[in-house]
Amino acid sequence: MTHVDGPPHGADARAWISHALALLRQEAARSADTHLLKLAFAGFPGIDFYFKDEAAHPTGSLKHRLARSLYLYALCNGRLHAGQPVVDASSGSTAISEAWFARLLGLSFTAVMPAGTAPRKIADVEALGAHCDLVADPAMVHERAARHAAAGACHLDQFGLAERATDWRGNNNIAESILGQLAGEPHPEPAWIVCGIGTGGTSTTIGRYLRYRGLRTRLCAAAPTGSAFVHGWHGRDRTAVCSRPTVIEGIGRPRVEPGFLFEIVDEVVEVADVESIAAMQVLERHLGRRYGGSSGTNLVACLRLAVRMRARGERGSIVSLLCDPGERYDATLSNPDWLRRNGLEPAAAADALRATIASGRWHPSADEG
Repeated sequence: MTHVDGPPHGADARAWISHALALLRQEAARSADTHLLKLAFAGFPGIDFYFKDEAAHPTGSLKHRLARSLYLYALCNGRLHAGQPVVDASSGSTAISEAWFARLLGLSFTAVMPAGTAPRKIADVEALGAHCDLVADPAMVHERAARHAAAGACHLDQFGLAERATDWRGNNNIAESILGQLAGEPHPEPAWIVCGIGTGGTSTTIGRYLRYRGLRTRLCAAAPTGSAFVHGWHGRDRTAVCSRPTVIEGIGRPRVEPGFLFEIVDEVVEVADVESIAAMQVLERHLGRRYGGSSGTNLVACLRLAVRMRARGERGSIVSLLCDPGERYDATLSNPDWLRRNGLEPAAAADALRATIASGRWHPSADEG
């Protein structure tokens, strides 16, 4: 890590910022909104399921929106200038998106990532011309990113700034997009929106927008069993830590990140890792494409909510997110040998999920005990 000169001043500096902002606006105009895919499950008549395909973004995940917002935030707050290196801590998907935008703006980018990140994600970051600084202890990624920032890099800081960098009042944020796409559907005001918890930025944007619009839609956070957010939400404890590590990348953070807002989450559903992996397989069967582990986590949470709605005789819609493509996990979550080595056998959980979809009643797998 080398120190860089201070930021340039005057007309040239403002001209570069204006040029960078124009590039980001042009990119946003070229990137069409993502599809909202509808599924009807036999066991849930009167309940419509929608999945927003965020994997369709140019960088392959919902983090494309966040990365654009983080660059806009850094530029408009005078934190990023021409020629300045950029750094952020990430488990992969955000880093890929940030590397893509760094290349667009002609900036160098370093991703501080846990050494156990899926190899495909590391390769994707490097293919964009960025550098991966791999850290053995995932809890140390923040400290390592801060070291790069101290040497002169602009720290995009997704974990500290995600909840404020995105315009939650609109501007085609993910919540506004979802509700616009639902406008002509049978249940345009969903009963639930379900999302995983990583930085907390997506859940915060959705939760704030629902209140801003005065909607009755409730927000459910889907989280790996034992994650810090689960413990923190139940006890309103921001010092809570993870009690069980997870293999589901991007969610299940080891600590309560600054962007986690407990007050706007109405429900938390814990999902075992093996269930999330099984749900990846179920999603592929229904959608014909592979999606990652956090998408599986979301599906399990949707089904748990739908079972309760069906038992109460409720009708309506449930919306969730397809977060990134399954191909990123070819060496891990989609690899039978890797699963066996890690004691993860999803077959029974997949059978249980298929039975739930067919019957509308929850079928626990042997893994749930």
